[in-house]
Amino acid sequence: MSYSLSSAARPHGVLTQLGAPAAPPNGTLRDGKGLWHTRASARIAADLATDLILGLTDSEAASRLATHGPNLLPEAHGRGPARIFLAQFADFMVIVLLAAAVVAGFVGEAQDTVAIGAIVVLNAILGFVQEYRAERAVAALQAMAAPQARVRRAGGARSIPTAQIVPGDLVLLEAGNVVPADLRLVEIAGLRIEEAALTGESQPVDKITDAVSDADLPLGERRNLAFRGTVVAAGRGFGVAVATGGDTEIGRIAALLRGQDEARTPMERRLARFAQRLALAVLALCAVIFAVGLARGEEPVLMFLTALSLAVAAIPEALPAVVTVSLALGARRMVGRNALIRRLPAVETLGSVTYICSDKTGTLTENRMKVWAIRTVEDLSGQAPPLYGAERAPRPLLLALTLSNDAARGAGGTILGDPTEVALLAAASNAGYDRVLLERTMPRLAEIPFSSERGMMTTLHAGMQGVVAFTKGAPERVVDRCARARTERGPVPLDRAAILAAAAKMAAEGLRVLGFATREFADLPADLSAQGIENELTFLGLVGLLDPPRAEVCDAVAECRTAGIQVVMITGDHPATAAAIARQLGIGEEKAPPAVTGRALARMSNETLAETVRSARVYARMAPEQKIAIVKALQEQGEFVAMTGDGVNDAPALRRADIGIAMARTGTDVAREASAMVLLDDNFASIVAAIREGRRIYDNIRKFVRYSLSSNSGEIWVLFLAPFLGLPVPLLPIHILWINLVTDGLPGLALAAEPAESGVMRRPPRPPGESILGRGLWQHAVWVGLLMGAVSLFTEGWAYEHGSAHWRSMTFTVLTLSQLGHLLAIRSERQSIFRQGFFSNLPLLGAVLLTLLLQLATLYVPVFRAVLKTEPLTAGELGICLALSTVVFFAVEIEKLVARRRRSGSQRGGRSPLSAPQSV
Repeated sequence: MSYSLSSAARPHGVLTQLGAPAAPPNGTLRDGKGLWHTRASARIAADLATDLILGLTDSEAASRLATHGPNLLPEAHGRGPARIFLAQFADFMVIVLLAAAVVAGFVGEAQDTVAIGAIVVLNAILGFVQEYRAERAVAALQAMAAPQARVRRAGGARSIPTAQIVPGDLVLLEAGNVVPADLRLVEIAGLRIEEAALTGESQPVDKITDAVSDADLPLGERRNLAFRGTVVAAGRGFGVAVATGGDTEIGRIAALLRGQDEARTPMERRLARFAQRLALAVLALCAVIFAVGLARGEEPVLMFLTALSLAVAAIPEALPAVVTVSLALGARRMVGRNALIRRLPAVETLGSVTYICSDKTGTLTENRMKVWAIRTVEDLSGQAPPLYGAERAPRPLLLALTLSNDAARGAGGTILGDPTEVALLAAASNAGYDRVLLERTMPRLAEIPFSSERGMMTTLHAGMQGVVAFTKGAPERVVDRCARARTERGPVPLDRAAILAAAAKMAAEGLRVLGFATREFADLPADLSAQGIENELTFLGLVGLLDPPRAEVCDAVAECRTAGIQVVMITGDHPATAAAIARQLGIGEEKAPPAVTGRALARMSNETLAETVRSARVYARMAPEQKIAIVKALQEQGEFVAMTGDGVNDAPALRRADIGIAMARTGTDVAREASAMVLLDDNFASIVAAIREGRRIYDNIRKFVRYSLSSNSGEIWVLFLAPFLGLPVPLLPIHILWINLVTDGLPGLALAAEPAESGVMRRPPRPPGESILGRGLWQHAVWVGLLMGAVSLFTEGWAYEHGSAHWRSMTFTVLTLSQLGHLLAIRSERQSIFRQGFFSNLPLLGAVLLTLLLQLATLYVPVFRAVLKTEPLTAGELGICLALSTVVFFAVEIEKLVARRRRSGSQRGGRSPLSAPQSV
């Protein structure tokens, strides 16, 4: 394929001879960055010292390659694998666990040491894999460039490696090419470029070559530029390389991406605070118990071992395992709901989300154009509603939709081609117009292809009485060429103002509007130019197209609002289109402010931006750094932000958000590498399902913390209060370690399988600053621990006073079984287990029964008795232990009953369920 430019168009004085091109003045490239679209091609050639016909010489290209470097994105200077792996051991909770492992080994419990070590190493491996994946995000950007590109150098076209393109090169483009550098277009023929990955524009962009005067245009409106990494959808042309490597728009995004650290998840922050406070409290209590024991005259070795054993028991070393198992099971369940988790903590983060910043195209919409409304001359007054669908459209208009169209059906019946033409042909086909059959009687005789300068295309077909032409294009361009309009009654005078007003109203509703017209000829004209054919046309009607909202998204958005989650649309599309879709989906309030544009946001101060993000629900024409600014502004106000996206331009914001969500079908590798979660069906409703799962997982983790703290505090109270009540040490160190082993192990892990509580999506998100011990958890742990300790000490005192030699075994049994009763009662924070059902979590029921059998084995199996220093209980003693062990279970059930009645009373008093106190 050859490209030509008339000699008259050649810039005067620019490289009149090959061989010694002047180098661009120092700073020209840097000073001109971002303003290339405002300069005429002759000025571009002069600034870059290139020839618009011959291109650069080989020697000049080599010189510039040495000066500017290869056309590659800068490599990310990330952390190496060893550094990433070692960083996993710097967490405070991990340090506490390692200390507990050392203590367990010191007191002779090697199995605890091995178990804790295995948990720590497993967590380190998982964390390493997740972070190492994140380091590959910038590498995916590099892969977006084609390995070869065609350029014109020294007057000849040739293929060269993309890395060798330099500023000033003439780069040739044709359909299917990946643009290898940022180009200022010089000559084009029907050139359309798919820029969704970079700008978010849902439709291919019709390119132009004229300079534009507005220096502040967003990327999506700089139509005389072609950007690296975008794809030529149709046509051909060439342009001057004005930016390469890191100076391209994709290079700029790569720099933004490298500068964004992934935010720590809410759970990671909460668990870190929890671990620090718990470790300090446990060490202080153990020191007190050791000192009190010495003061009472107990043996120092026994008290030291007791204090160390209690330290091991009080640290919930199963917590990381419970968290990991919960997240892994949740991630597996989410795959079934079309959400693929790339970073395990993201599973829980979903439950903390307060804002979802969603892309429009393909996530909230179907990602396919559809004929949404048709206006004919009869209803241009607006008195009649537009025609939805094409079934009742007049025949001439349906013929135009069918025949003036380059889309075609593939082998499987799927319509292939430009998205707009696919939608037009599908609408006509649904109305009963078969293109294949029509073309047998009305074959295409000639065509005038679409050009951005004319804004129209025309096809000519054999008709019943000669030749008929159908024209489609921008309404104002088509109307300018029309002399009359057609109705069912025949031709009528053209009301240009009414047609354009109707087109403007449709555009304001977010529709992409096309005008259609026709003209009849007796024979095929000799002059087939646009000037000869596209005049004296008869107007047929307006067709409005839209990428329609997904049917299920409206309900998903409504569910988000019920759950206290704000949904925000951030898109590269036109503001009117974005606002129209947002209204249909119920995003924002009824009197929400209009869409905020990228140009307006760029002029805002930090204070204005902070105020804007509180109320704005629709953002349009956003640049990558502006998306980051929105996310940061929300985070600075304490919000947890989920950000969806599919393009290169979304990657930095995906990385910055609390949870980045990429698209699997339409998303780029760059976006997926920067994200924590990938939607397999690109559907917003899948995000809501994932949020529901995230809330369930966090609830279950809190239940384990509630269970573990209450149990551990019960053990502490038993050892702490016994000396003050004049009782001997109630438990041996081996008893404490046994309780810790059997109650924190399988029963705790089984909580991860607990189903979601009813109403999980009818409550607001957790406050961002809320501790994992919030909403009454620590108070519950204190009073239940006290009650558990009181029941155990009562058992010890009763048995000791009645002269039973089994008082220690009875205390040991009551304390163990009380924890199992508590476990059953806290499966739900409010619902009674009798309503919930004992069999709704079979893994947990199995774990409780197994632990019960193991505890009985310590009393009646000789091997266990020898190791644990216990005695077999009589039937009466065992019955007393079983009865006393239910006290905690029924006490917690009564607590939940009181909470339910209090909640019910507050609702009858007029309070909203969302404002009801989150008491336990």
